[in-house]
Amino acid sequence: MNVFRTRFNSLGLRRVGACAAALALISTAAVASEPPVPAGVVALTATASVDVTRDMLSITLVATRDGNDASAVQSHLKLVLDTALTEARNVARPGQIDVRTGNFSLNPRYSNRNALSGWQGSAELVLEGRDLPGLSQLAGRIQSMTIARVSQSLSREQREKAEATATTQAIGRYRAQAAEVTKQFGYASYTVREVNVSTNESGPGPVPMFAVRAMAVQAEAPVPAEAGQTAVSVTVNGTVQMAK
Repeated sequence: MNVFRTRFNSLGLRRVGACAAALALISTAAVASEPPVPAGVVALTATASVDVTRDMLSITLVATRDGNDASAVQSHLKLVLDTALTEARNVARPGQIDVRTGNFSLNPRYSNRNALSGWQGSAELVLEGRDLPGLSQLAGRIQSMTIARVSQSLSREQREKAEATATTQAIGRYRAQAAEVTKQFGYASYTVREVNVSTNESGPGPVPMFAVRAMAVQAEAPVPAEAGQTAVSVTVNGTVQMAK
């Protein structure tokens, strides 16, 4: 019995020793495989911003209807939407005044006792484009619908132009910063190791709802629409390798 225990303990110790040796080899290999931290590497960030006028306007009109009969509510909303679409299409011009339908919903209405008490629905018409005065006047003429949302944005052409300008400026500042830091640290030159370019737009958001309601009560009056400013920003960040 003692001989068996001695052999078992000896075998167990050998296995433990083998595992420890294997773990040591793995750890050594992992350390050896890690690349050395390069010297003369510095992280930099540069940003440039371009102010641009928002040239796209979007006005969402909505019609709502409540009733006891779902079919009647739906028919009424469809009639209102078709009439508004006909009026809008008469003045539509691609890129300047575009017209499309938005959400169309019909939902049951319940009483306090959770019993079906009727139906409520809504239909949306979206007017959008570059012709701000034309969109404003059209929205004021469609009296069968009220204004739900008004927002401004950049057209793709304006955005791409602003991004290109801001990108050129940001890269120029990044390169100038890299050259100056290289000089200050006593190095002769630098090379870009890795770089990332990101774009962001900031500016006023949609028109507040209280202002939208004020617009809606002015029958046939043009909706006040003034082009707002926004800022397109480009950030360049990354690392450079300085060399003697």
